[in-house]
Parts: sequence; C-alpha cells; structure tokens
Amino acid sequence: MIPEKNVDFLLENGASFLALADAGCDIAISSRIRLARNLAGTPFPSSADADCRRVVAERVVSAVNSRSFGGKLHLFEMENLPPLDREILFERHLASREFVDRPQGAALIVREDEKLSLMINEEDHLRLQAISPGFCLRELFASASAIDDRLAKKLHFAFDKKLGYLTSCPTNVGTGMRASVMLHLPALTLSGRIGATIQGINKLNLAVRGMNGEGSENRGNFYQVSNQSTLGESEEEIIERFSAVIDQLINFERNARIQLLEKDRYGWLDFVGRSFGILRYAYKLTGNDALNYLSGLRAGVDMKLFDRLDCATVNTLWLSIQNAHLQKLTGHILTGNDRDIQRAALCREKLRAGM
Repeated sequence: MIPEKNVDFLLENGASFLALADAGCDIAISSRIRLARNLAGTPFPSSADADCRRVVAERVVSAVNSRSFGGKLHLFEMENLPPLDREILFERHLASREFVDRPQGAALIVREDEKLSLMINEEDHLRLQAISPGFCLRELFASASAIDDRLAKKLHFAFDKKLGYLTSCPTNVGTGMRASVMLHLPALTLSGRIGATIQGINKLNLAVRGMNGEGSENRGNFYQVSNQSTLGESEEEIIERFSAVIDQLINFERNARIQLLEKDRYGWLDFVGRSFGILRYAYKLTGNDALNYLSGLRAGVDMKLFDRLDCATVNTLWLSIQNAHLQKLTGHILTGNDRDIQRAALCREKLRAGM
C-alpha cells in the first residue's frame, strides 16, 4: 500500500532536476524521459467517465510497489490536494499543466528522491517519468525502461504489432517516448542567434519550448528541447540522434559565451553584474524578471566570475521564487504585488547570506 501524502515534505529538499551532478550541469540543466502507456480495452482518460478513471487509477496504483520503483513511494490523489499544492508539483516538474488543471480521477506516484514519478489519468492512463540533473538521457531511459517492463507484467498495455504503443495523441504512437533536455542558453539569446538556432532544431524534427514544456514560453533563457518523432525508430535510435543535437547545442552555447567575453566583454559582464545588483538590492521583483536576472547570475557562476556565490544558492532561489513555492515558504496566500515584494526579500536574504 502506497501512503497518501501532502506536498509539505517535498519542500524540505531541493527539486531533483536542480540537484548538482558531478559535471555537465552548466548548460544542460536536466534531462527527462517520459513514457506514455494505456490499458488495453479501456477508453482514454479524455473520453472516460469518472467511474472509469477511478478504476484505472486503482488498477495502476495496485500494480505499483516500492520494489519495482527502487525506493520509497508517495501517492498524491490530485482531487484531494488544494490548488496551491498541485501547483507545487507542477513547479517541481513532477506533473504537467494539463494534469494539475484537470485533477478529477488523477493520481501521482512519486519516489521519495523525485527522480521517478508516474502520472495516472493525464492525457494517457500512465505517464512514467525519469528525471535527473545534467545530460544523461541514456541512463534515464534504462531506468524508465526497466520499470516499464515490470509494470507490463501486471498491466496489459494497448499495443499494436505494426504501430507500437497506442496513445491518446497520434504524435506519441510508436515508442510513446518523449526525451527532453532543459538547456540554459543565455549567450545564444543575448547574441541574437537563438532564433536561427531554434529554426535549425525544428527542421530536425525536434521541438523547442519554454522551461515548463508544451505551451510555455522562454523564461530566464531556459529552453526545453524534445523529440517530436515517436514512430518508425526505436527508443535507442531516437536518443542517439537526439543526443547528437544536444551535444552540438551545448558546444554552440559554450562557444557563444567565449565569443561574447572576447568581443563584448563588458556587455557580458554588465549582464552578470546588473543581474546580481538587482537581485541583491531590489525591493520588488516579478517572477519573469527574477528568472531573467537569475539567468545572468547563473551564467556568472558557471564562468567562475564570483568568488563565493555557488550554483546551489542560485538553484535554491530558482525554485523558491516561483509563485506556489514562494507562498508555501511564507505560509500565506499572496496577491501579485505581495508576491513581488516577498520574492525580492527572499533574493536579498539568500544573496546576502551567500556572499
């Protein structure tokens, strides 16, 4: 039996996708593998009634155990969570926007370290996710695939010999796999090269979105790149092709940073220094402004332009200044103006302590 929890215990730790890995987290912030699966002979969640969705959730929850996921699990019944708590799950990249906004009959299973999670009754019956900091798609796929195999022994998935896994959205039919990497690309953005870069990526049948995935815009120079093709290739082939593009993107950004330092050194230093100055001394900050300035701060840390400020402090701020986390940390439901005031106060406090 998986214990049902509220989200408060999550706030005691940093989000798994922002944890510090050994190397490679300066540009590739995090990697994610998500597998879509559906139960054979059962309507997709979008066309299922409340009773059907509840039966699906019960079947899936009963099939999952801590042994198959390799650690302690927690269950969130989405209908039982207040909106602010559901938003926490979204901000920690454990749940999609659609899943948070449509909680009827939906459930989320999360391993305690947050590196593995399972959305039940989102667009598909199951959305299995493996997420970690850095660029590590192959390792994540191996982990997700092993759990998928264990679940398949208990649940009969909808599968066609010619098409592969059957999914609610035709664009996921086949492998049912979405591989994505979140990248921090401030130099490509500041140099005006990001538009052409995105156009080139799109021509390779890859999608570029904001840091919160589909439907989100660029905030803080964070971009999420993912595969669009799931049919006609194996998972390994998709990851191999996709990884080669990500390697190129990382090199483009790294070279763009070097070029900016060589050709417009004071412009780049001003971007970093101005970001620090505003975050350290501002008394009101919108969420978008804070993320944009944290982008400059992170770029400075990555390029070792600060003596004592570290990436852990920047990551803590990156998560804490988002609306739901900010309100949970203060213990109050805040209006927009009050959020801006509290967000600025939090940044001043953290940066004063970090310096």
